[in-house]
Amino acid sequence: MASRLLGRIACAGSIVLFALGLSYAEPPPGDYTFKFRHGGRERSYIVHVPRDTVTNPWPVVLNFHGGGSSAAGQQAYSRLDETADREGFLAVYPNGTGIFGKRLLTWNAGTCCGYALNNKVDDVGFVSALIDDLEKHAPVDRARVYATGLSNGAMMAYWIAIKSPDLVAAIAPVAGAQLELPFRPKTPVPILHIHSVDDTRALYRGGLGPPYPLTNIRVQHPAVEEVLSRWAAYDGCPPTPGIDAPIHGSGSSASHTATRMTYGPCKDGIEVVLWKLTGAGHVWPGGASDYLDRMLGSQSKILGAPTGVIDANTQIWQFVSRYHTNFMRQLPD
Repeated sequence: MASRLLGRIACAGSIVLFALGLSYAEPPPGDYTFKFRHGGRERSYIVHVPRDTVTNPWPVVLNFHGGGSSAAGQQAYSRLDETADREGFLAVYPNGTGIFGKRLLTWNAGTCCGYALNNKVDDVGFVSALIDDLEKHAPVDRARVYATGLSNGAMMAYWIAIKSPDLVAAIAPVAGAQLELPFRPKTPVPILHIHSVDDTRALYRGGLGPPYPLTNIRVQHPAVEEVLSRWAAYDGCPPTPGIDAPIHGSGSSASHTATRMTYGPCKDGIEVVLWKLTGAGHVWPGGASDYLDRMLGSQSKILGAPTGVIDANTQIWQFVSRYHTNFMRQLPD
């Protein structure tokens, strides 16, 4: 209740001050939900303002939920807020669209998925409008906006990189590859991709995935390494990645491994990186697996094994925070 009240106060205050042409105070730490109309629809997103109120303006990480989930679901599952508090950035969780209110939402990522694809929802345009709207509520560093996401949300991050790379300085898709090959991106983009070879839903080696639960919808997935190899070529990287020694998990992830494959250095000092996991399922490494159990019950098993072999949030921020969109993409050390 308190956070919702703060959100209303912050939103109202921002509107008044902008109308008067005045500067505005940073919103206090907490979670805020903002809504606006785009493409004839009411669209919404959640913003987590970190405890660090020193950073000004703030970098932004857009975190897109998977197909069938929601902004609130991705916020709870990915646990990105903890990294935002530690590192000082705005964690932003957009909502896709669907026919059941805030449930079973999807993104139009070119050739997937569901309602958003079938209704030709302009989700790239929505993201552009979202960033404009976000600036009404908080000081935003437009040169340091990044995109990540899970599954259909990962596909959405790729789609933005292809269609409007000026919106993001880097992307970090998780468990979902770019669907349209070949492709014609407008500019090189740094990419960190996290994916398990044992993902039985977004198939690592490519192929026709299983039907979505309770539907007959299936997606033809590209081979992950082919996607990264093509991006590496486009980004002006060496043709063969450097491969680090694998990391071995512990505890419940003891049988899991994570191997970092790095294409670089590339044009403009960027990199293309793949974290190749084994043992894990269609999951967010380090995510709140208990959240999936509570929300999906026995259906959570269709996603495969959760993993802590790496922490996706730490790896994502360490990678994307090196880049900005002003002139040379890579920030100086």
